[in-house]
Amino acid sequence: MSTSHVGKILTLFISKNMSPKRATQAEIVLDEKGILSDKFYDKGIQRSVLITSIDSYDLALEHGIKMPYGSLGENILMNYNPYALPTGSKLRIGEVILQISQNCTICNHLSHIDKKLPKLLKHDRGIFAQVVKGGVIKSDDSIYLL
Repeated sequence: MSTSHVGKILTLFISKNMSPKRATQAEIVLDEKGILSDKFYDKGIQRSVLITSIDSYDLALEHGIKMPYGSLGENILMNYNPYALPTGSKLRIGEVILQISQNCTICNHLSHIDKKLPKLLKHDRGIFAQVVKGGVIKSDDSIYLL
Protein backbone atom coordinates (compact mmCIF):
# COMPACT_ATOMS: atom_id res chain seq x y z
CA MET A 1 0.00 0.00 0.00
CA SER A 2 1.58 3.28 -1.10
CA THR A 3 1.66 6.23 1.26
CA SER A 4 2.07 9.95 0.84
CA HIS A 5 3.19 12.26 3.65
CA VAL A 6 0.59 15.03 3.91
CA GLY A 7 1.07 16.79 7.23
CA LYS A 8 1.42 16.52 10.99
CA ILE A 9 -0.59 16.53 14.18
CA LEU A 10 -0.75 19.93 15.89
CA THR A 11 -2.86 19.19 18.99
CA LEU A 12 -4.88 16.29 20.42
CA PHE A 13 -8.02 16.50 22.56
CA ILE A 14 -10.42 14.27 24.45
CA SER A 15 -13.82 14.99 25.94
CA LYS A 16 -14.10 14.30 29.64
CA ASN A 17 -17.34 13.45 31.40
CA MET A 18 -18.91 16.45 33.13
CA SER A 19 -16.72 18.96 31.28
CA PRO A 20 -17.88 21.11 28.35
CA LYS A 21 -14.29 21.81 27.21
CA ARG A 22 -11.92 19.48 25.43
CA ALA A 23 -8.83 18.44 27.39
CA THR A 24 -5.52 18.79 25.56
CA GLN A 25 -3.49 15.59 25.44
CA ALA A 26 0.14 14.83 24.56
CA GLU A 27 -1.08 11.51 23.14
CA ILE A 28 -4.29 9.57 22.65
CA VAL A 29 -4.80 5.80 22.63
CA LEU A 30 -7.28 4.35 20.14
CA ASP A 31 -8.85 0.99 19.47
CA GLU A 32 -11.65 -0.07 17.13
CA LYS A 33 -14.24 1.51 19.47
CA GLY A 34 -12.65 4.95 19.44
CA ILE A 35 -10.43 6.97 21.78
CA LEU A 36 -9.87 5.44 25.20
CA SER A 37 -10.73 7.84 28.08
CA ASP A 38 -12.96 9.93 25.78
CA LYS A 39 -16.59 10.29 26.89
CA PHE A 40 -17.71 9.29 23.37
CA TYR A 41 -15.74 6.02 23.42
CA ASP A 42 -17.86 3.16 22.01
CA LYS A 43 -20.80 5.52 21.31
CA GLY A 44 -20.71 5.41 17.49
CA ILE A 45 -17.99 3.63 15.55
CA GLN A 46 -18.57 5.72 12.39
CA ARG A 47 -18.04 8.91 14.41
CA SER A 48 -15.22 7.72 16.68
CA VAL A 49 -12.73 10.47 15.87
CA LEU A 50 -13.35 14.07 14.79
CA ILE A 51 -10.53 15.49 12.67
CA THR A 52 -10.22 19.23 12.07
CA SER A 53 -7.77 21.20 9.98
CA ILE A 54 -6.05 24.36 11.19
CA ASP A 55 -7.62 25.88 8.05
CA SER A 56 -10.99 25.99 9.86
CA TYR A 57 -9.56 28.19 12.61
CA ASP A 58 -7.79 30.35 10.02
CA LEU A 59 -11.06 30.79 8.08
CA ALA A 60 -12.88 31.85 11.25
CA LEU A 61 -10.08 34.27 12.12
CA GLU A 62 -10.26 35.82 8.63
CA HIS A 63 -13.88 36.66 9.50
CA GLY A 64 -12.98 38.16 12.88
CA ILE A 65 -13.83 35.07 14.95
CA LYS A 66 -11.05 34.11 17.35
CA MET A 67 -11.46 30.90 19.31
CA PRO A 68 -9.12 28.54 21.15
CA TYR A 69 -8.16 25.23 19.58
CA GLY A 70 -10.59 22.51 20.61
CA SER A 71 -13.60 24.82 20.20
CA LEU A 72 -14.79 22.91 17.14
CA GLY A 73 -15.02 19.70 19.13
CA GLU A 74 -12.12 18.00 17.43
CA ASN A 75 -10.04 15.16 18.76
CA ILE A 76 -7.27 15.75 16.24
CA LEU A 77 -6.14 19.14 14.96
CA MET A 78 -3.78 18.88 11.98
CA ASN A 79 -2.04 21.12 9.50
CA TYR A 80 -3.47 19.11 6.59
CA ASN A 81 -6.96 19.75 5.22
CA PRO A 82 -8.68 16.38 4.66
CA TYR A 83 -12.21 17.76 4.06
CA ALA A 84 -12.28 16.93 0.34
CA LEU A 85 -11.20 13.32 0.84
CA PRO A 86 -13.84 10.82 -0.24
CA THR A 87 -15.50 8.54 2.29
CA GLY A 88 -13.35 5.43 2.70
CA SER A 89 -10.02 7.27 2.39
CA LYS A 90 -7.45 6.16 4.95
CA LEU A 91 -4.91 8.11 6.98
CA ARG A 92 -2.03 6.58 8.90
CA ILE A 93 -0.80 8.45 11.96
CA GLY A 94 1.92 6.60 13.83
CA GLU A 95 0.68 3.03 13.97
CA VAL A 96 -2.99 4.08 13.82
CA ILE A 97 -5.07 3.80 10.65
CA LEU A 98 -8.21 5.94 10.41
CA GLN A 99 -10.84 5.66 7.69
CA ILE A 100 -12.90 8.71 6.72
CA SER A 101 -16.56 7.89 7.41
CA GLN A 102 -18.49 11.17 6.95
CA ASN A 103 -18.36 14.94 6.98
CA CYS A 104 -19.03 16.57 10.30
CA THR A 105 -22.40 18.23 10.69
CA ILE A 106 -22.68 21.68 12.18
CA CYS A 107 -23.66 21.72 15.84
CA ASN A 108 -25.71 24.44 17.48
CA HIS A 109 -22.99 25.05 20.07
CA LEU A 110 -20.96 26.84 17.38
CA SER A 111 -23.48 29.68 17.35
CA HIS A 112 -22.65 30.26 21.03
CA ILE A 113 -19.13 31.17 19.90
CA ASP A 114 -20.38 33.42 17.09
CA LYS A 115 -23.70 33.47 15.22
CA LYS A 116 -21.86 33.52 11.86
CA LEU A 117 -19.79 30.41 12.64
CA PRO A 118 -22.23 27.60 11.68
CA LYS A 119 -22.82 29.03 8.19
CA LEU A 120 -19.15 29.97 7.73
CA LEU A 121 -17.89 26.47 8.61
CA LYS A 122 -20.74 24.54 7.00
CA HIS A 123 -18.29 22.53 4.85
CA ASP A 124 -15.11 23.31 6.76
CA ARG A 125 -15.62 22.14 10.34
CA GLY A 126 -14.14 18.68 10.12
CA ILE A 127 -14.60 15.04 9.22
CA PHE A 128 -15.36 11.93 11.18
CA ALA A 129 -13.23 8.83 11.00
CA GLN A 130 -13.46 5.34 12.37
CA VAL A 131 -10.49 3.43 13.72
CA VAL A 132 -9.33 0.62 11.43
CA LYS A 133 -6.16 -0.13 13.38
CA GLY A 134 -5.64 1.09 16.93
CA GLY A 135 -2.55 2.37 18.66
CA VAL A 136 -1.13 5.63 19.95
CA ILE A 137 -1.18 9.04 18.27
CA LYS A 138 1.14 11.74 19.63
CA SER A 139 1.36 15.47 19.06
CA ASP A 140 3.75 16.16 16.18
CA ASP A 141 3.18 12.72 14.58
CA SER A 142 3.30 12.70 10.78
CA ILE A 143 0.16 12.02 8.76
CA TYR A 144 0.19 9.79 5.70
CA LEU A 145 -2.54 9.36 3.11
CA LEU A 146 -2.82 5.69 2.19
